[in-house]
Amino acid sequence: MKKSWVALLALAMAMQAETIKSIRFEGLMHLSPTLAKEMLGLHEGQELDMKKIDEAIKKFYSQGYFKDIWVDDTFGNLTFHFKEKPLISQIEVLGYLENKKEELPDILGLKKGDIYDERAIARAKARIIAQARSQGYFDTVVEVDTEKVGENGVKVTFVVNKGEKIYIDELTLCGAKLFDKDDIEDVIANRERNKYLGWMIGFDSGELKLDQLQYDSARIKNLYMTKGYLDAQVSDPFLRVDFDIYKAKLRYHILEGRQYKVSKVEIKLLEPIVEKKVLLEDLRLEPGEVFNIDKMRKDMEKIRKKIADLGYAYVRIVPDFYKDEKNHTVVVKYLINPGQKVYIHDVIISGNQRTLDRVIRREIYLAPGDVYSYTDLVDSRNALKRTGFFSDVKIEERRVSENQMDLLVNVKEMPTGSIMIGGGYSSYEGFLVNAAISDKNMFGSGINGSFMVDFSSKSLRFNVGLVNPHIFDSDYSLGVNLYSSKFEYYDYTEDRKGGSVTVGKKLTRYLHSSLTYAYENNKMTDVNYDNYYFLPGRYTKSSLIPALTFDNTDDYYVPRHGVAASASLEYAGVGGDEKFVKTYLRAGYYYGLEDLIDYDLILRVKGRVGYVYDRGYLPIFEKFYLGGISTLRGYQSSSLAPKDSQGRLIGGKKMFSTSLEASIPLLKASNMRLTFFFDYGGIGDSKFTEITRMGTGAAIEWISPMGPIQLVFARPLNDKKGDRTSSFEFSVGTRF
Repeated sequence: MKKSWVALLALAMAMQAETIKSIRFEGLMHLSPTLAKEMLGLHEGQELDMKKIDEAIKKFYSQGYFKDIWVDDTFGNLTFHFKEKPLISQIEVLGYLENKKEELPDILGLKKGDIYDERAIARAKARIIAQARSQGYFDTVVEVDTEKVGENGVKVTFVVNKGEKIYIDELTLCGAKLFDKDDIEDVIANRERNKYLGWMIGFDSGELKLDQLQYDSARIKNLYMTKGYLDAQVSDPFLRVDFDIYKAKLRYHILEGRQYKVSKVEIKLLEPIVEKKVLLEDLRLEPGEVFNIDKMRKDMEKIRKKIADLGYAYVRIVPDFYKDEKNHTVVVKYLINPGQKVYIHDVIISGNQRTLDRVIRREIYLAPGDVYSYTDLVDSRNALKRTGFFSDVKIEERRVSENQMDLLVNVKEMPTGSIMIGGGYSSYEGFLVNAAISDKNMFGSGINGSFMVDFSSKSLRFNVGLVNPHIFDSDYSLGVNLYSSKFEYYDYTEDRKGGSVTVGKKLTRYLHSSLTYAYENNKMTDVNYDNYYFLPGRYTKSSLIPALTFDNTDDYYVPRHGVAASASLEYAGVGGDEKFVKTYLRAGYYYGLEDLIDYDLILRVKGRVGYVYDRGYLPIFEKFYLGGISTLRGYQSSSLAPKDSQGRLIGGKKMFSTSLEASIPLLKASNMRLTFFFDYGGIGDSKFTEITRMGTGAAIEWISPMGPIQLVFARPLNDKKGDRTSSFEFSVGTRF
């Protein structure tokens, strides 16, 4: 900077009424000469003006690109010289944060390719120290080393000593009578260290979280307001730190006041767009109850959704309290300004590299010109996630005018196709080889295709299927499936060939109906026993299968809310030899607790019920069998069923299984979860409980680059002699 002012002083003495003959720029990289000339404000033929040159240099410096600027004048020929700041070609952090490379750009506020600027480096140092403080580290020291790379590059290395953690060894709550310390510590971030188990995960470590300290008073106040103590007062935190031993004492002063009950709930609508009694329905905060601030917030959200479903997207709800301090009651009043009815201006889709726009649009229930609806917006997001094509779906509302908005639909695609080649060894089948190709979203069209083949010395299985869920983007679907399998069992050899055609229709957003015609040719040979259950010969099956499917879950692979259920009835006997009627019901209920407990815990309840009625000929392979990852974990697949006098499985006519599951995050960054389960099931010929078994265990669920993978570690609870148990199973491609 000195150089430029010396040059300007020399110019000032030499340029009294000198005319500019030419203007040149040297050393420019980030600015074009045309733009630099516009910023300069001088042109050839004008008289030299020191003020304009001074202002131009300030403008150039304000861009942040330049380390130095100076000007030469040779008889009216001006040359502006620029020395640009170097570019950051590499960023490295040593010590604290060095293992968080993906998060570094956000933490530092710097990235590769940015201009090296001392102020930006100072801000990055401050951000590192703030990050360390948020995790309880104090006296953090950050040193910065720079190394020249190439002509105009620099490598920046942050060497971080994260300092020491401060632990709260004493928390004092002066005046707290209603709640004990444990109740209050449940809602605040800064807690007293457990004197004996503070070092163990799951117990209070006592680490000071300075960035959260300012909010803890409000959290305590909120806790009192959930119990009706509207006059409760909580002081700012008093923190005393001993930096010699890095321990702190934390104190709050609390005035609890008296408890209030709700005397009345009122609604004032600035525009009469809906009857007040409709908005008052289903509210959780009712007259006579103790006031609860959490219930009030949930009631406000219910009201907001009801009004937003009428098209008033920008509705504003302001709560107010009228306290009767003598009787300790409160009137809760909601002032509602609905604003104008909002219409959809445009639906803009982004993030889809493979999936066609029309495949996404057909799952969105709002289109340009439609009246806004909050329910339609949520259902659209959930419908897109139920396709199984996307790992994340975000729909942003962008206001265009007082009565119009754009919907920005941003999807993050996930792998929908897989190629698998594997093998194994079985004491009975010998070496096994299997291969499979599948894609739920072929060529981004939404069509589901699959091909599978298994081969061993005892078996050969083949299956190919194709399903279009929206023929010509309509509500109708069409699916075709062909299969062939040959297996040499201990007592007989079975050769099955068949196929099916399914036509379906979407009845509502959540309900789908279908009708399947299935034909199968089954040949049984090499039967070792002349037994009713194992008769040699050729048999055919011709059946119709009507079915209903309901699904309002919010995700395909890892649903957190909703119900997925299906019911089917197979009528075999539309020609052919096999004659039976089989019903099968399957349902799953999913409930995520994150909104309630601020932790991503998912509870699941699943159930299956099957019944088959023999109308003349019911082969054993059409009966039910329990065991395996889809029915009863801890037992080998299809290993539980009634047996004949020879001890052979002959299947059951009645079957049920239930599962209770609790799923928690294991590795969030890798989309991996840990699930604990308990299974109970029964099967029989004349009743459901002829054979009952239980199993328990844990499963690792992973949305991997190859698709969803489930690893199950199970243990039977009441297995009997002769049961074929299983301690490990896995599945690929199924929802959890």
